[in-house]
Amino acid sequence: MIADLNRLVDYIEDHLSEDIAVAGLASSLGTTEYHLRRMFSSLAGMPLSEYVRRRRMSAASADVLGGGDLLGIAVRFGYGSTEAFGRAFRAVHGASPAEVRRDGGPLRTQPQLRFRLTVEGNTPMDTRITDRPAFRLVGHSARVPLIHEGANPHIQAHIASLPVTEHGLLKALSDTEPAGLLQVSADVDPDYTEGSELTYLHGVAVTDQTPVPGDLDTIEVPAGMWAVFRIDGPYPAALQSTWAATATDWFPSNPWRLRPGPSIVAVLDRAADFSTATCELWLPVERA
Repeated sequence: MIADLNRLVDYIEDHLSEDIAVAGLASSLGTTEYHLRRMFSSLAGMPLSEYVRRRRMSAASADVLGGGDLLGIAVRFGYGSTEAFGRAFRAVHGASPAEVRRDGGPLRTQPQLRFRLTVEGNTPMDTRITDRPAFRLVGHSARVPLIHEGANPHIQAHIASLPVTEHGLLKALSDTEPAGLLQVSADVDPDYTEGSELTYLHGVAVTDQTPVPGDLDTIEVPAGMWAVFRIDGPYPAALQSTWAATATDWFPSNPWRLRPGPSIVAVLDRAADFSTATCELWLPVERA
């Protein structure tokens, strides 16, 4: 995986003024665009699209200072107008091309990334692989922004809006793994961009044959393999740190990759104030 990410970085450098065909590169590397984007964003700390924009604007700054025609520079770096180019340039450098050309700055350079393998993973990860038939996730869903760290107030508000009795009614429907009440994230941006919208479902897993009330939202989950990580500790910090460690430690060390699908958190036990919890994190995977 580390070698694949460095090949991706090299490819971006060679195609800064062209369309970045990530899908084709991923295929040539024997992986998928979905997995490559997710691993990049997790390890780089930024979405792939943001890195490409920063590198393009870093390279474009030399042309801007060189005094060339701004429309020509914009087109060379994939923008159809000086206005669109100017917005991207200001977002990276904090100043317009005209201001930088006049004042010589400010310029904020994005260095070329280089991924290296470090010796980590000194904490064992309690993981199992399970092959599951098709099932459904049913419950109450809402569109919420993605937040990387800390509690998500939009999810909290969604859960709080449900009648207290609804939790028990949902739990009674659960008849397959993952068991119990579930926190489901679906339709997540492949770049895992903070602030992008996802579908959050508060519900349970049921078999295809289970009768479901018509007022519940449903996510159909096809058959496939899942990596299941067991987590004990402060909530949600331990869960979020394990999620990050799947990218830094687990996937680079195991012959699996992410496949499209919902991620699921099953809360098996928790303190009364939810300050600590025992959870299972379910991630859809396939052999790399």
